[in-house]
Amino acid sequence: MRFLNDVQPPYDLTYDDVFMVPGRSAVGSRQAVDLRSPDGTGTTIPLVVSNMTAIAGRRMAETVARRGGLVVIPQDIPIEVVTEVIGWVKRRHLVLDTPITLAPSQTVADALSLLPKRAHGAGVVVEDGRPVGVVTESDLSGVDRFTQLSVVMSRDLLLLDAGIDPREAFHRLDDAHRRIAPAVDADGRLAGILSRTGALRATLYDPAVDGDGRLRIAAAVGINGDVAGKAKQLLDAGVDTLVVDTAHGHQESMLAAVRAVRALDPQVPVVAGNVVAADGTRDLIEAGADIVKVGVGPGAMCTTRMMTGVGRPQFSAVLECAAEARRHGKHVWADGGVRHPRDVAMALAAGASNVMIGSWFAGTHESPGDLQQAADGRLYKESFGMASARAVRNRTSEESAYDRARKALFEEGISTSRMFLDPVRPGVEDLIDSIISGVRSSCTYAGAGSLEEFAERSVVGVQSAAGYAEGKPLYASWQ
Repeated sequence: MRFLNDVQPPYDLTYDDVFMVPGRSAVGSRQAVDLRSPDGTGTTIPLVVSNMTAIAGRRMAETVARRGGLVVIPQDIPIEVVTEVIGWVKRRHLVLDTPITLAPSQTVADALSLLPKRAHGAGVVVEDGRPVGVVTESDLSGVDRFTQLSVVMSRDLLLLDAGIDPREAFHRLDDAHRRIAPAVDADGRLAGILSRTGALRATLYDPAVDGDGRLRIAAAVGINGDVAGKAKQLLDAGVDTLVVDTAHGHQESMLAAVRAVRALDPQVPVVAGNVVAADGTRDLIEAGADIVKVGVGPGAMCTTRMMTGVGRPQFSAVLECAAEARRHGKHVWADGGVRHPRDVAMALAAGASNVMIGSWFAGTHESPGDLQQAADGRLYKESFGMASARAVRNRTSEESAYDRARKALFEEGISTSRMFLDPVRPGVEDLIDSIISGVRSSCTYAGAGSLEEFAERSVVGVQSAAGYAEGKPLYASWQ
């Protein structure tokens, strides 16, 4: 990347401060752009979901990996639970979504409590493992909540073969005027569920898979306690990327933790952070990190900069850290501060190999929280920062009352925030579609056929606040 007219700005920059200049391009199609990351994580789109308790769970991990991204399970989840989640994700189908299953004797209330857990909004009613009906929200509307599903379910089923080609599945669903259909194995047992949009996406995205063809998943460890012991348990469980994580990554405890993890000789990428400058990047790499996580304070749930004054505008932080990592043959992840597809593109232009997203994905069906409804009828989920009092309380539940009370006095994050679902894009896959569409277009504007070419060919300029405002669309007349 270079700055327009080779003019180096005299101050640090956020994503809002910069724009990209189109260049001569021979890339004929957005779909011709290869978005596979060069950092060894196996992502086929450059998106990683942040290790935040309110965002990164099993449903998110399955869904994002199926579209080529990676989810990092948080460090404060018990290791037994993380191990089970890793195994569960590894067993998921590469094309079919995991269905919500219900028994004919269950009630409308049971179904209504489960349907919001999945973006496809349907439940499969099964007997002896075989689908006998399907229920959607429209089937349950205006029905007594104690009514059994056998009364309201649709019995006219279109069944797909579990190994069906996604393109053929799309045509079968479209010809039958069906939005969704169960898929069964050779014995007629339920194997998954597939929507028309899901079938279409399966032709546009490549899943992130390991050497055995299973979906990839990452997990985080902290820097306190038996770091090596927990890291070994995660490696034994089959984790594909190991993240050593703390808010201040340029400290002796972090460097010791990274050395301890590297001493295990893990055969997966080791990520460490967070830092915002070249010296922190260099020290983490020398300690054994393959990838450095960049970002202090740009996240939507983070109050670090307002509480401490510590941090750095994210575009400049990524640019400097990526340049240092390249000198060592390593990579960086841009962690935080993205709110629009353009921000992801700017992070990649600055040299990031993957971009971490947190709060943006909190308001989706796939995040772990329960769906709630505001007074105005809008649906939302609660999110919170990982240094907030709420997160600290969860993380220190096994400590003494005194230690918990002492740590609760010091927080640097929002404990409760409402993340509203976008009615047009309520699922994480909807947001991924929007982001990847923008990134692919950015690459074609730069004449780049890959992420490495994009980081090399991008020409970036600095703009005023008015310049940024000019680029925003107007949804109503300005007159």
